[in-house]
Amino acid sequence: MSQKQNITDVLMVGATGSIGRLAVQAAQRHGLRPRALVRDLRRGEELLPGVELVRGDLEDPASLRSAVGGADAIVLTHGSGSDSRADARAHVDYGGVRNILQALDGARPRVALMTSIYATRSDIPGATPWKRRSERLLRASGLPYTIVRPGWFDHAGPTQRRLVLEQGGTADGGIARDQIAETLIRSLLTNTALGKTFELIATDGEEPSDWAELFGALKADESGSVDGALDPYDLPVEAEPRAVRADLDAIRSPHGISG
Repeated sequence: MSQKQNITDVLMVGATGSIGRLAVQAAQRHGLRPRALVRDLRRGEELLPGVELVRGDLEDPASLRSAVGGADAIVLTHGSGSDSRADARAHVDYGGVRNILQALDGARPRVALMTSIYATRSDIPGATPWKRRSERLLRASGLPYTIVRPGWFDHAGPTQRRLVLEQGGTADGGIARDQIAETLIRSLLTNTALGKTFELIATDGEEPSDWAELFGALKADESGSVDGALDPYDLPVEAEPRAVRADLDAIRSPHGISG
């Protein structure tokens, strides 16, 4: 995956959340034009004054078609954390990515997806495979992407500004929310971030000065695989629920992986 894109208009999904608002600010700092997907326009105006808003609901595919139109890139920071429904992770964390990808209808924006440092962990209490499944959909789509798996929000002190990017699903640690937002936006603007999936934490030290080098040290996701580089092989696609396999088949692209 080596294509370059001129990015100006960025659709921000999850823009009213704590990471999303910071990602909007980071996009503006880098000269991008963010457009926030919101369910409630009034609330969006309160939280994101001066930012272009577009109404849409991640669980309503029809509402997303106009929202994604014209986007050069999409940043997804949505999550089901405040949703008390038992199936919220399936409908929001996973279903939201599926619905956005389907709404694109052939368009090919660059995508930065935020999931979780525990996306591939089955040994963590409360962890589910839904974020990992959402990652698989994005890889199968063939779109240019970067997948960021941040550690514990704000579990990093003021001197911990050195970013550590790891792969393999064994990392643990914390990171400041503004660092997550900056990494997501930088990934859109840095070609060495293309096609890569990584866990993100912070340790003592200075902020990065060479983002191309930081991303460039990572192993790219294997062509033809729905999993990230060095991910554990403990969730075989053939053992997944029929509905999940059907979603993968529906989202597969001639630019991505084959049947």
